[in-house]
Amino acid sequence: MRIIYFIGLLMAFSACKQEKKESMEIRQLNEGWVYSEVDGSHRGAASVPGTIHTDLLNNKQIEDPFYRTNERDQQWVDKKDWVYETTFEIEEALLSKDKLQLHFYGLDTYADVFVNDYLVLKAFNMHREWDADIKQFAKVGENHLKIVFHSPIKKGLELYNASPYSYPANNDQSENGELGDKKVSVFTRKAGYHYGWDWGPRFVTSGIWRPVELRAWNDYKIESVYLMQLMVNNDVAELEAEIHIQAESHSNVEAIIRNKEDNSIVAKQAFEINKGENKVAIPFTIENPKLWWSRGLGEPNMYDFEIQISNGTNLVSTKSISTGLRSIKLVREEDEKGESFLFELNGVRVFAKGANYIPNDSFLPRVTKSDYDKVVADAVNANMNMLRIWGGGVYEDDYFYDLCDKNGIMVWQDFMFACSMYPGDEAMLNNIRKEAEDNVIRLRNHPSIVLWCGNNEINIAWHYFGKGGWGWKERYTPAQQEEIQEAYVNIFHKVLPDVVDEFTNNADYWPSSPQAGYDIDQHASDVNTSGDMHYWGVWHGLHRFEDFDKYKARFMSEYGFQSFPELNTVKTYASNEDFDIESDVMAAHQRSGIGNLRIKEYMSWYYNVPADFEEFLYMSHVLQAEGIGMAIEAHRRAMPYCMGSLYWQINDCWPVASWSSTDYYHNWKAVHYAVKRAFEPIIISATQNKGNIEIYGVSDFQQERKASLKIELKDFGGKVLKTINQQLKLEANTSTQIFTFASSELKGINKKKTYLSITLKDNDKLLAEQKYYFTFPKDQELDKANIDISIIEQTEDQLVVSVKSDSLVRSLFLSLNKSKGFEWSDNYFDMEADESKTITILGDVANIKTEDIKIMTL
Repeated sequence: MRIIYFIGLLMAFSACKQEKKESMEIRQLNEGWVYSEVDGSHRGAASVPGTIHTDLLNNKQIEDPFYRTNERDQQWVDKKDWVYETTFEIEEALLSKDKLQLHFYGLDTYADVFVNDYLVLKAFNMHREWDADIKQFAKVGENHLKIVFHSPIKKGLELYNASPYSYPANNDQSENGELGDKKVSVFTRKAGYHYGWDWGPRFVTSGIWRPVELRAWNDYKIESVYLMQLMVNNDVAELEAEIHIQAESHSNVEAIIRNKEDNSIVAKQAFEINKGENKVAIPFTIENPKLWWSRGLGEPNMYDFEIQISNGTNLVSTKSISTGLRSIKLVREEDEKGESFLFELNGVRVFAKGANYIPNDSFLPRVTKSDYDKVVADAVNANMNMLRIWGGGVYEDDYFYDLCDKNGIMVWQDFMFACSMYPGDEAMLNNIRKEAEDNVIRLRNHPSIVLWCGNNEINIAWHYFGKGGWGWKERYTPAQQEEIQEAYVNIFHKVLPDVVDEFTNNADYWPSSPQAGYDIDQHASDVNTSGDMHYWGVWHGLHRFEDFDKYKARFMSEYGFQSFPELNTVKTYASNEDFDIESDVMAAHQRSGIGNLRIKEYMSWYYNVPADFEEFLYMSHVLQAEGIGMAIEAHRRAMPYCMGSLYWQINDCWPVASWSSTDYYHNWKAVHYAVKRAFEPIIISATQNKGNIEIYGVSDFQQERKASLKIELKDFGGKVLKTINQQLKLEANTSTQIFTFASSELKGINKKKTYLSITLKDNDKLLAEQKYYFTFPKDQELDKANIDISIIEQTEDQLVVSVKSDSLVRSLFLSLNKSKGFEWSDNYFDMEADESKTITILGDVANIKTEDIKIMTL
């Protein structure tokens, strides 16, 4: 790799030896905090970052909010005002700096900040960062910092009562929050899911939810650096560093950009800056760049740069930036079937494989780096290449995006608006603009972010230009409809795209998900031939799983089916007396009103419904895995017409029955193993069409591959009734129908006791395998299998076992009751007669014996 650097007019002092002596001093102010209830008796030591709920919990002033129905008894917390206080020391040298500033990475949400009893800041948006200049209020020695958090409910009610009408907000659980039908969430720029959702509780938090810093500096501060990628290909990357500098006086300085890998200078430029805000653009070029690729296509190569500002003698301000070099675009091209919707990375059209992502906890400061490590690892280990950050949560922590960068996980980033209409007054629009600027500027260097999306499901719900939607429009007079629509247009077709356009280099923006096209009037439907789709016919519409094959889109950005968590997780929030899916506690941990009985109804269509509680939990896992596996295969078979499959959802914010594939503790459900199989780079997928069995080969690889196809018709005891072998070519980066098994070949076969075993190999290397069953599991005549488990290898943290059966076994679930947190290389799998399978278990397994491994099957 050769780097060409740009050098502007060099000043005479640039040749001088420079000492790295930054003027910026940063101190963390996250210790020594206490909280107290205004007009109340609750007080104690506080954690920062934290929330009032977790502080009350840590001080034993409330019970575990997630246990049983404790949520109901804790709705008083959000009606109170709370005070957080600490002290910090300032020396004379620090106070003498030109600038002294408090920086808040996140205040939740209505916060008045006082330094030594002087009001220095009024914050009112959870999603923004806030600065307060305190030099004139600070003093040498001890300083007092106080933050008064006003109740978001009381503030919301003030705005609600002042509004001429209420706004739609389906998922605001105002009744649970003791507000009746007053849905106040839309008036406050705060995480929507805090007010409840159909998978989450209602805990409307307050607190210092991200860190606090004291910053002091002289002369200069680099506010931000954006590495614009003007053109990137295999041969060259033409870049431009856009540097924003805050200066306290007019001066001449020099900017230096170093590649931290070898400390080489890639660009250097002298320039003149004025007091106040300055923007400098420095172009440079990298030849033969190592490109950033999404998972499965190549390495997610990253570059680390340091930007230095020198005054000729000292390096007075520096900033480090990491990015990956890639070209990315959302391709929307007209074709004979409509208009495409796909992502093209470095010239390669990518089938997006992944899931929707919600916050990892109702109480955000409890989310640790290990939580982020695990959820991204879960995506990687399930062969995903994309996560969609859903618009009812938060703009995630930098660490999350760093992980996506390093692991080649593309990010579809929603702005934080979901399933509601919002006021469009000037104050709200200005607040939203600042929120968007803060987060676009913070996140724009991450190569993983491939799309900015205005909102979740608002366009389709409001449906202003046609009949349909969620019935919202009909609640309002024509004049009110026009006013609400104007606010929608201003937010999602003016403010947000304007921010993306101003602060990025042509990053793609999509107004709403789902939407049939960019224009305001292009509402999505169940027959989209353009744009993206959320298909909820399965689940909400009581469509059968087979209908996933009927309702395909150019990009499927949401679909899903629920299951319960596994028993060990249920035990964290329920006692034995609650072990009934219709008990009060199980209902409280199921926020979809139709949920528990909907699972049972679907189960009856495909499986025998168990009466035993634990077996029912297991069957709900198997059912969910079947449905989502069928959906992914249908979407991949439709490639390249369909170029994305993102199911709802990968994670949970509390222990609950939901659409997640991993539960609150990041345990894999059956569906996550099914997703891993369905997202393999090459799959075989068989489907019935007019009595014939059509077999497809789907490949993500960029080269055509020769392969041998083997189809065996077997009975459940393992006897081979018919064999078909065929040589074929598997086309690159598409789906191909590779064989049709005619219905006439199945005459006289007992379909309740037979199946197709299909394999695809390249010489002796197995590329893909699939089992196709002719009847639903409830109709199959499965024999009781003798399953043998033996230990092959055992250490303190790894156990390798061999599993073998004398007959076909379906949905074999292995578990350990001794503790939680085990990782299984595979689970909930089918095994053929006399097949031997090796399973690796990670965790505290030093004393595990074979009799500790519990088995459940159909």
